[in-house]
Amino acid sequence: MLILIAGPYRSGTNDDPILMQQNLSRLEAAALPLFRLGHIPMIGEWVALPLLELAGSTHPGDAAYEEILYPVAHRLLMKCDAVLRLEGASKGADEDVRIALERGLKVYYHLDEVPHAE
Repeated sequence: MLILIAGPYRSGTNDDPILMQQNLSRLEAAALPLFRLGHIPMIGEWVALPLLELAGSTHPGDAAYEEILYPVAHRLLMKCDAVLRLEGASKGADEDVRIALERGLKVYYHLDEVPHAE
């Protein structure tokens, strides 16, 4: 399965780039275990961050950020098979879960819930 990893990125950071990087690292820490289960992990920021740079974004919440960050995840959800929702308050991740459930996708809340790929 292609599994979107959703969790806090900007939430709770007060836009501190060090805290945002720590959140991204936490999201990324789930990617290798998913891969080892036979799945393809995906994190929206992996796609969005290079696009933000190309679009000239200078800070979280600017026009380019709003144009790209969350829409990337929503577009990815049109291709993903499931979502792994990591712990932590995040409006964006909660919206990813809402969209996933609306689309009938499986939502996992812990790595140990994700089955091995067939």
